[in-house]
Amino acid sequence: MDKFLGNTLGGDGMNKISDKVWILISFVTAIVLWQLISMSEAGVVFASPVEVIEKCIKKIADGTLWLHISYSLFRVIAGFSLAFIASIPVAFLMGWYRPVRGLIEPWIQFVRNIPPLAYIPLIIVGVGVDERSKVTVIFIASFLVLVVTIYQGVRSVDATLIKAAKILGASDRDIFFKVVMPASTPFILVGTRLGLSAALTTLVAAELTGASKGLGMMIQTASGNYDMGTVLLGIIIIGIIGMAMEKFVRFLERRLTGWQETHVQ
Repeated sequence: MDKFLGNTLGGDGMNKISDKVWILISFVTAIVLWQLISMSEAGVVFASPVEVIEKCIKKIADGTLWLHISYSLFRVIAGFSLAFIASIPVAFLMGWYRPVRGLIEPWIQFVRNIPPLAYIPLIIVGVGVDERSKVTVIFIASFLVLVVTIYQGVRSVDATLIKAAKILGASDRDIFFKVVMPASTPFILVGTRLGLSAALTTLVAAELTGASKGLGMMIQTASGNYDMGTVLLGIIIIGIIGMAMEKFVRFLERRLTGWQETHVQ
């Protein structure tokens, strides 16, 4: 398909350019556009690449950047890990047992439409302003994405496979672990990607709950001081962390589901 589109739109010459070259071209284009925007009237609120690099060097030198990154990474990983552990049994129970689905699905559909900022006050009152509140906000956002995605995977398992396994005398346990689980693995991995993304996008909101360190807090403090260079630095670092996590999960997808064709994106 890619080859056909290349021949149609740009000829064989475009197809000879490697993905790494395209990434480099994309990066350079982004830097040029960024510089042009910073030189326009928007430059008042849009720091230039040089300013952001200077801020980065300064924060690396004084050690604060690594401190902010480590706190944020801990919160994201802790919140996501708890969500992953909790979502798998819930999603499989929802997909496997209709009464469980009927009971839990309305709750999930209701809560997933509420933005994290709305329930932050409840979390602060409930668990305080320590690390638990920040991890809880990230946990909720990740859990909702994970459980919905994995549940869809369980529901999409081919009924023919289950019937065939039953005819061959497989127990419910065997069907679950040898049919449903492998067939749902691509959805678990997609849910992992989406859950990590939700964790990162909720990070800034989570660090509204009384954080003194973290990338979200760094962005908020810099915004209050009209330090747009630091604001952009924090945004870029969160984006880089997200891309690194995405690459890692895609690597796991290739290793764990390379045998299985999947159209899940």
